Amino acid sequence: MTTEQIPPPQRLLMGPGPTNADPRVLRAMSAPLVGQYDPAMTGYMNETMELYRQAFRTRNQATLLVDGTSGAGIEAALVSLNEPGDRVLVPIFGRFGHLPKEIAGRCGAEVHVREVEWGQVFTPSAIERAIAATRPKLLALVQGDTSTTMNQPLEEIGQICRRLGVLFYTDVTATLGGNVFEMDLWGLDAATSGLQKCLAGPSGSSPVSLSPRAAEVVNGRRHVEAGIADGSAPVGTRIASNYFDLAMIMDYWGQARLNHHTEATSMLYAARECARLLAAEGIDNAVARHRLHGEAMLAGLRGMGLEVFGDVVHKMNNVVAVRIPDGVDGDAARTALLEDYGIEIGTSFGPLHGKVWRIGTMGYNARKDAVMPTLAAMEQMLRSAGAAVVAGGGTGAAREIYQDARLPAGARA
Repeated sequence: MTTEQIPPPQRLLMGPGPTNADPRVLRAMSAPLVGQYDPAMTGYMNETMELYRQAFRTRNQATLLVDGTSGAGIEAALVSLNEPGDRVLVPIFGRFGHLPKEIAGRCGAEVHVREVEWGQVFTPSAIERAIAATRPKLLALVQGDTSTTMNQPLEEIGQICRRLGVLFYTDVTATLGGNVFEMDLWGLDAATSGLQKCLAGPSGSSPVSLSPRAAEVVNGRRHVEAGIADGSAPVGTRIASNYFDLAMIMDYWGQARLNHHTEATSMLYAARECARLLAAEGIDNAVARHRLHGEAMLAGLRGMGLEVFGDVVHKMNNVVAVRIPDGVDGDAARTALLEDYGIEIGTSFGPLHGKVWRIGTMGYNARKDAVMPTLAAMEQMLRSAGAAVVAGGGTGAAREIYQDARLPAGARA
């Protein structure tokens, strides 16, 4: 059998992620490989760590990459911080809160869950009450859940966790680089992300940062074997995974440079370039850019007459959900948008499946010449599907946002 090179179709990825990678990231990935202990590679790794300290807004020494998609970072954090029997509190406000719940459960943790209606977020007082009731070792909370498009406020929660002696972990896969995130200022102990959303890269590398307090917990499990101290109680357990053992990964990225795995060199190049581009633009500028284009998309969808889902006050900058109009087959309409215009938008999960579309404006696609064609194509798609839409309402409303707004100097258009 003879096979040819893969010829991917040209797509404008305007769903909740992944997004189109920045061409500069793709070019970085094509650079020649070097050995993982080559002095040049060591330099690239050190530069990458420093760039992600800037991205996370942290001084944490333990800021590094886990080779794998964003889920790899989540699993590495949870399997390294939790021992069997530890209590973990997971507040869930969308589908992606169920992932830390499942992983913590697989680690043998005693998982406690609190939930709010999809489209809402938790108040700090609700989190505090849940912590007081469950007394967990760790709070695992998603910042931005793309299934509902909600952005959970974190500013007050770190202080609550410190006061009550709880480690605070958050998943910032969907938010880092496009929404405000302040790891040190907000008192986070662990955070993990991915490249494929606001950072404008491909999936396959997960930036991770651990506070000194979290790193101490992880390092405390470095050489511990399951055992009996006084004949009645276990003294602790080693981290259950070799590949996701953050103590070993910290040794690999640290000065010791102890062998743990073969670094995914091309993905490191990609992750470094994503963070370099973010630093060059300026994080505040990148957040402002995502906010502007997110507002334009929101206004355009409303201008067409579509109803927005959820509490818009707490919506992420980079994704919005709209209710599918009555009488429109949501999946068929998405297929038509893809086949006729080469534009991808997302459906949703669970209670929202078939009820909303999710449209993203993130990373490389957080720009006017991605937003306007998407709105124009959606209007034509909806007309073909028999929906009543305001002619020109989408692009007209978005244009008003762009006319009235000005990006900060340095922000990419």
